[in-house]
Amino acid sequence: MYTLYHFPHSQHARRVVSLMELAGIPYQLQHVAMDEGEHAAPAFLARNPNHQVPVLEQGDFRLWESNAILRYLCEQHNLDAWYPRPARQRARVDQWLDWNQCRLAPTVVDIVLHSVFLGDQGDPQVIARGRQALPERLAILEQALADSAFLAGDTPTIADLSVASNITQLGYADIAVSGHTAPWYQRMLALETAAT
Repeated sequence: MYTLYHFPHSQHARRVVSLMELAGIPYQLQHVAMDEGEHAAPAFLARNPNHQVPVLEQGDFRLWESNAILRYLCEQHNLDAWYPRPARQRARVDQWLDWNQCRLAPTVVDIVLHSVFLGDQGDPQVIARGRQALPERLAILEQALADSAFLAGDTPTIADLSVASNITQLGYADIAVSGHTAPWYQRMLALETAAT
């Protein structure tokens, strides 16, 4: 049984929960009260020195970084549909995982963390930086989805779960996607869990 240290407003934790639900992987959630600073407490820092969620534990094995957790779960449970084995397909999935983490996620954090979660403590310049960068990020996503149902082909992969978690996060700031990205996002929301 896996234990996933989690906070419900974390897009990074959300993508791992999504895979576990969709693939029917048994797990238990361990809530980390990030709104109360629990992620900075010594007990949690012993689990993840980066003071972030999610953290996956399986016995004495511990893993942090959401995309690494996604890859690990796919390997452990032979989820080849979610993380295809052919080299070019897998490279395409990895490309979008890395793009999401390096390009889209920082922009989303700039906007959502500072305009929603930090409230009056948010930095207007950081929000402006995020809002200025967002159209370019969404245009890249839009171009990729113009000729493909999902980011790496005709079926969803962990790349889609990862990116969709950030699109969900944008909703906190009342930012909606359009064009080809909107029906892709609706397809992601409509995915059914293995238990359904």
